[in-house]
Amino acid sequence: MRPDSTEFAPFYAGYVSLVSESDIEASLKEQVAEIELFWRSIPEDVASVVHEPYRWKVRQVLEHLVDGERIFGYRLLRILRGDETPLPGFDEHFYADASEEFPRKLTAITDSMVALRQANILLLENLPESAMKRTGVASGSRVSVRALAYILVGHVRHHDVVLRKRLG
Repeated sequence: MRPDSTEFAPFYAGYVSLVSESDIEASLKEQVAEIELFWRSIPEDVASVVHEPYRWKVRQVLEHLVDGERIFGYRLLRILRGDETPLPGFDEHFYADASEEFPRKLTAITDSMVALRQANILLLENLPESAMKRTGVASGSRVSVRALAYILVGHVRHHDVVLRKRLG
């Protein structure tokens, strides 16, 4: 079942809207293969390229997706376990800039993303609807476990479109 608009902040509506499927577990699993195929096809020599009007290098975009997977996955775990502690937001630009302090090879970034996604899939597998409806507060807004799963898929889809346009 898809999340309704009360399950996430308006900021995430764009990501959720990119996921038309109702079987989010299948979407999460299918996206692993898509990530591996696309990300592993990106030549290392373009990793440090910035394509105007964008401000991030290709490597920073991929690291941003890894950071997002890790942070949204952590939020998902905390909310799934019933932790009511409000979770802070994060400054994606700060994180992207900081990722350049110790730049990694694209293969290492891809390996991280695949491992994180597989861990999130294992966490979400076979959850009852009651668990998917659990909510908590992240970045000052209420969000459900279900919405976070959709955000995981939609976030990657959003950046995938931009990367393909940049690298096309």
